Amino acid sequence: MHTSVGQTRLVLASASPRRRELLGQLGLAFDVSAADIDETPHQGEAAPAYVLRLAREKARAVATRTPGAWVLAADTTVVLGEELLGKPHDEAEVREMMGRLSGRTHEVQTGVALAGPGGEHPGEYSTVVRTRVTFRPLSAGEIAWYARTGESLDKAGGYAIQGKGGFLVAGIEGSPTNVIGLPLGETLELLARAGVPLPWSKP
Repeated sequence: MHTSVGQTRLVLASASPRRRELLGQLGLAFDVSAADIDETPHQGEAAPAYVLRLAREKARAVATRTPGAWVLAADTTVVLGEELLGKPHDEAEVREMMGRLSGRTHEVQTGVALAGPGGEHPGEYSTVVRTRVTFRPLSAGEIAWYARTGESLDKAGGYAIQGKGGFLVAGIEGSPTNVIGLPLGETLELLARAGVPLPWSKP
């Protein structure tokens, strides 16, 4: 979708359909240009530093090829204790993750970064948002059924709260859109701070 916000072009540096849908719900006009970076955690890197680093790197990478645009990027991970749970590779890994998350509380952490036109000050507008998610105690049958749906395979932590995985969750403390992949309230704050025109700010 080729669009602009006022005279300011906004680009979402993500191929995630969930992030595109969330940002689109706000009435914001934007282009999409996915970033391709190495997402391997550094040794000893804590989750907040990890998601913020990746968000900034994604924003910088896309800003270099979209001159004159504001570039919005995000990265989400699931944290159980001190361990980062990435995207499972197969059903067996989904079952293992669900078994560990069952009946427990974990955090979903998302780094959000906004790079200025031309890539200036890529770290100036950035934040990390944390949401606590508690899973129901899950039966072996529930875990096996969810693993077979295939919904988990491209999701950090192995589940999608906005999809079939909604039944897994007993409670949420914090931003629900953060669990989907883009915390909308905090993202809007970054855009407003940067001076990106928002739909309701137009005369």
